[in-house]
Amino acid sequence: MASPHIPVMLDEVLAALTPRDGGLYIDATFGAGGYSRAILEAADCRVLGIDRDPGARATADRIKAAYPGRFAFAFGPFSMLEAVLEEAGSSGADGIVFDLGVSSMQIDQAERGFSFQKDGPLDMRMSRSGPSAADAVNGLEAGELAAIFKVYGEERHGRRVAQAIVRERAEEPITTTLRLAEIIAKAVGGKPSRIHPATRAFQGLRIYVNDELGELSRGLVAAEYGLRAAGRLVVVTFHSLEDRLAKTFLRERAGLVPGGSRHQPEAAPGRAPSFSLVSKKAEAASEREAADNPRARSAKLRAAVRTTADPFPRPDAALAGVPPYERLLEIAS
Repeated sequence: MASPHIPVMLDEVLAALTPRDGGLYIDATFGAGGYSRAILEAADCRVLGIDRDPGARATADRIKAAYPGRFAFAFGPFSMLEAVLEEAGSSGADGIVFDLGVSSMQIDQAERGFSFQKDGPLDMRMSRSGPSAADAVNGLEAGELAAIFKVYGEERHGRRVAQAIVRERAEEPITTTLRLAEIIAKAVGGKPSRIHPATRAFQGLRIYVNDELGELSRGLVAAEYGLRAAGRLVVVTFHSLEDRLAKTFLRERAGLVPGGSRHQPEAAPGRAPSFSLVSKKAEAASEREAADNPRARSAKLRAAVRTTADPFPRPDAALAGVPPYERLLEIAS
């Protein structure tokens, strides 16, 4: 039952989640099942795994067989975790963990189109359904592509990259990862460095295709509503956009808002905090883990404990805390 991939910050996740006998936990980004296995081994508890990648089903079936009556799997986005709890006949979870971003399994499969390390179709869809990265690259206007690269990918040459893509696709549609990476590298230029010049643009495109920030925003709200009092929320992020969103959400829910001093932040007025922070600062992977597992180098863990207070009202906007797509052009200009 050994996992073919190493779960990032596993010891830290378990310490923050504190699984207990009789508890119910949600592994909201199931992937290769590393967290699920570890939680099931740490306590005589139940785990509900969620993943929108159909490729996760086979691993889920193996874990279900290994832990009869203690594990169940739901196929779909993690924003559906409240429905998963309802289907399981539970009023709430004792812990929820999110391990964000693209999984090593997805990166390793060239046919999924997430990486430019090997040539493959320009896909990037975690759910293997809906519009692909090729659809976006070949169908969006230059301004829209520039906004995606600049806002989601934090690529300062986003406009230059978008213009190069539009020129190239006029000659022939861009359908493979290596061709797109070559176009981006040529447009970005500059001196060779440790980071491939297409990295940021690929990140932005992947985030757009999978609505990752919108899904995270909705998932955090669902976790707030789905956790029991004293339940624990653990979020592992891998880049600044994810971490900023998680940090802002948890600080708001903990009653901390910008405007106070560094030592005494102001409390959010008129509402009891729905979370208490385990630590005000994010926890990073150990030096040893970062050396052994390159994916852990950028990892940050944030954890909070659900209070007895009512959850904050659900936001009206589907992408609360995330710039709506129609504003990307304005932000990127």
